[in-house]
Amino acid sequence: MIVTLTANPALDRTITLEAPLRPGDVQAAVSAREDAGGKGINVSRVVAAAGVDTIAVLPLADDDPFDAALRASGVVARRVPIAGHVRENVTITDPAGVTTKLNLPGVALGEADVAAIVDTVVAASEGARWLVLAGSLPPGAGDSFYVQVIEAVRDAYGDAAPRIAVDASGAALAAVVASGRPDLIKPNDEELAELADVALDDARDLPRTVLDIARRLVPSSVGAALVTLGAHGAVLVDGDGAWTAVPPRIRVASTVGAGDSSLAGYLLAAAEGEGPEERLRRAIRYGAAAASLPGTQAPSPRDLPDGAIAIAGLS
Repeated sequence: MIVTLTANPALDRTITLEAPLRPGDVQAAVSAREDAGGKGINVSRVVAAAGVDTIAVLPLADDDPFDAALRASGVVARRVPIAGHVRENVTITDPAGVTTKLNLPGVALGEADVAAIVDTVVAASEGARWLVLAGSLPPGAGDSFYVQVIEAVRDAYGDAAPRIAVDASGAALAAVVASGRPDLIKPNDEELAELADVALDDARDLPRTVLDIARRLVPSSVGAALVTLGAHGAVLVDGDGAWTAVPPRIRVASTVGAGDSSLAGYLLAAAEGEGPEERLRRAIRYGAAAASLPGTQAPSPRDLPDGAIAIAGLS
């Protein structure tokens, strides 16, 4: 069982253009689609597509139209009733795979909402292998919300608590790294650099630059870091070593949700007892598969690209 929390879900509307985006102009769209989105929900959709049990926890009003898209996804969900409707994110993609995103703010949460979400996550996490805390935080949650969730789950289950993965950025990620002791974080290269308050050096090899930054955090503050690098692949760093790999050649349709799918691939391999190299390989395959699909579609095992993925050790 893999449990996810999406505190700030979104209805993802993806519009595909027949030519590159021209700001200020009128353009024809080739297609449009809507998906139940938010990082944790995206992870649960990929996990469910692989036939593994998952529960997605999210705040959701009883009359929110988002629920229809969520039910259509087939993901088992535990909804925490709130006032207000889920935000909408708009993604515009062109034939070259260039992506432009417009993300709206989420519904503000009150103290009672926050407490109810924490209680629901604790209940859902009983017997789970992993708990994924993913995405931005809505107004009212506070920067330390994920730390609050981690402490509540570990207090409830002790040594039987699930391992915890966090995919966040900015102040929320900083708070988790400072005091949450997560088992895994999954930033991209820019989010990792922001966390460490350093600038990426374009003249240096990106995986080794990422390794140098990640080693400041692993294993002193976090158990492992899976750092996605877009077209450059990903780097995995844990207490025993570091590895990197690049994705196979694909035709990019939309990069939205690719990082979420990479995390899901890692967790699927981890749940099967695979070692770090296969976890990274699975993360690369799932991220590439997501990028080859339009919108925020969840890749299934049949969507994974063919071809060997060579894993290289870093030191």
